[in-house]
Amino acid sequence: MLVKKSFYEDETQGVRMGNGKLSFGGVHLNVYSFYMDGVLIDTGAVSLKSYFLPYFASLKPEQIRITHYHEDHTGLASTFEHRVPIYMKDPTAGIEQINYPLYRRVFWGKRQPFQAQPLENRFQSPHYHWQVIDTPGHAYDHVAFLNEDTGQLFSGDLYCGTKTKVMLREESAPIVLQSLEHVLTYDFDEVFCNHAGHLQDGRKKLENKRDYLLEVMAKVTTLHEQGKGVAEITATLFPKKYPIVMFSRGEWGAEHMVRSIIEG
Repeated sequence: MLVKKSFYEDETQGVRMGNGKLSFGGVHLNVYSFYMDGVLIDTGAVSLKSYFLPYFASLKPEQIRITHYHEDHTGLASTFEHRVPIYMKDPTAGIEQINYPLYRRVFWGKRQPFQAQPLENRFQSPHYHWQVIDTPGHAYDHVAFLNEDTGQLFSGDLYCGTKTKVMLREESAPIVLQSLEHVLTYDFDEVFCNHAGHLQDGRKKLENKRDYLLEVMAKVTTLHEQGKGVAEITATLFPKKYPIVMFSRGEWGAEHMVRSIIEG
């Protein structure tokens, strides 16, 4: 069975958007790369190289800012090396050789190492001032970028969807919640999510996700205090089986969210 691929470009509120999509065996994934005022935010995936490179060529970025090290966000960063400065929270993550699971190589391809520079707390583009906001939880090095002049937040994978049902093994629901609460102290309305795209009512959607996680954490805590373990709590709160759980051989799963809540 072949991986089906597609790509589209759009522009809204001064932001260019490239969105690559893949589907395989009932699993559907997508990833965005955003461009504004000379700043390219994330570089897409190697598996979508033939789509993303023409998109990048039409943009001519002056600087690249990475939200986190995952291969669907850094996949094509190496194609810019020595031509455009690349910045990320942990520059050593760019040069590390990562042994990706098979399903991630099928979907996203294998990212090549690249050299990056450390992110500052603030940076500038020709017309705007930007704030870098630490938002760990999905990944240890995750950040969001806020255009302080326009009130637009580029949130990486902090949002993705309101009612999270599965998480990566490395994720932490309590830390994601802390990051949501932290980012909501800033002044913004629009959100650009690397998987959900442009969210005109982005602040409200992030508030809704915060409230949802608070609700899930309360339920998990109550069931755990009643003596129930991870497997039983997961079956009670998240009985549906999603294709990505089987396809990833358990790297994705609701039990990771439950466990992270119990362990704090």
